Amino acid sequence: MYGGRITSEERSAISTYVGVGIAIVLIAGGLYIFFLTQKEKKETTGFDPNRPVPSDAVLKRRLTAEQYYVVRQGGTETPFQSKFWNNERTGIYVDVITGEPLFTSLDKYDGQIGMPTFSKPVSKDLLVEVPDNSHDMRRTEIRAKRSNGHLGYLFPDPKSPTGQSYSVNSAAFHFIPKEEMKNKGYEAFLPLLDKK
Repeated sequence: MYGGRITSEERSAISTYVGVGIAIVLIAGGLYIFFLTQKEKKETTGFDPNRPVPSDAVLKRRLTAEQYYVVRQGGTETPFQSKFWNNERTGIYVDVITGEPLFTSLDKYDGQIGMPTFSKPVSKDLLVEVPDNSHDMRRTEIRAKRSNGHLGYLFPDPKSPTGQSYSVNSAAFHFIPKEEMKNKGYEAFLPLLDKK
């Protein structure tokens, strides 16, 4: 550069450096987004008992407003309008927070209340029963033990094979169809669907 003028060779070199710099930034950004997506997918795919329960801040981003209202604020869905109340597919119902399998389709029955109703959970050890006397009622709230997510309520029910009815909110679950369980990291839980 003599006298403040840029020669065509210098202009070409500057263009090349700028182009390479932009390409490097774009590649680095793309790799960052890819690895962030893979990390998020790993955090939400399958069930890993060693994976920590997400914080409420993470749950507010990850869950829908209705899911958060149900599992963290103790809300209840409108009967006959929830996602799984009349679902008849074979599979497992997993905690929307941790992905832990809590109920199977084999134990689901029509409780005639417009909510998913189960005769029993995968294991009673996965749930916590809490007395609830709110709204001038005496009932038993059920919560997922690991995530402390509100699921619904436990009632006596003579129509149930166990005499108990676990009435739960669809928003508290993800449903994993049997044919997708292996691909979604739930292959170890397939035997739950072979017991009847």
